[in-house]
Amino acid sequence: MGTAESTLARELLRQLGGRFSTEMGIDVDAGDAEIERWFLAATLFGTRISTSIVERTAGVLFDAGIRSIADVEALGWHHLVELLDSGGYVRYDYRTADRLLELARRVEAREDGGVATLGRTLTEPAQLMEALDALPGWGPTTVGVFLRELRGVWPGAEPPLDARTLEAARHLQLLASGTSEGARAEDLATIAADAGVDRRDLECALVRCTLAHRRHAEPCPGGPRCVLLDHPSS
Repeated sequence: MGTAESTLARELLRQLGGRFSTEMGIDVDAGDAEIERWFLAATLFGTRISTSIVERTAGVLFDAGIRSIADVEALGWHHLVELLDSGGYVRYDYRTADRLLELARRVEAREDGGVATLGRTLTEPAQLMEALDALPGWGPTTVGVFLRELRGVWPGAEPPLDARTLEAARHLQLLASGTSEGARAEDLATIAADAGVDRRDLECALVRCTLAHRRHAEPCPGGPRCVLLDHPSS
């Protein structure tokens, strides 16, 4: 990969940001407790709602002393709804409260209250994704969001590249069209390494690029001249 791709990758991160967990003050590389916090936060992505509301709601839960999905049960349904409303989940508060409580009960019954053991016992990517996908309220999108930021932390955390990552990578001309899934992932990892950035951050920055374009529906000249990089505030 060339200097142009490396420069673009660094600029993308500088202007749009990287991992969602890092933005929430979570360090998944620091151990199980932080992974449990990320699991709780990632669960909130299971609703069709903006990333900013997810991040704000996760902050509200953390400030209330909720550090893992196991802590949710102690809140009670009404208090949980109040916290969700404070974060901006007004349209989905009841449904999300039900889902979080059901998930907490499932994790308590099958995973002793936490999910960190899953990453140690399920080292095959397909098995790990299947186990997470079977959780209440979880699906392919949430599984992908959660595992993407655990690459290199859990042996089985190797989800396919997010379609939104690929969309932005093609838009910015970072990845060529027509290559295989494995080749695209390898090329992206090479770009990140050459740029001196974490691959997870680059993947998330590309997701942010796609989300921003979808949100504003702005015309864009494409390639390295992407309007988001020229005008990050848009």
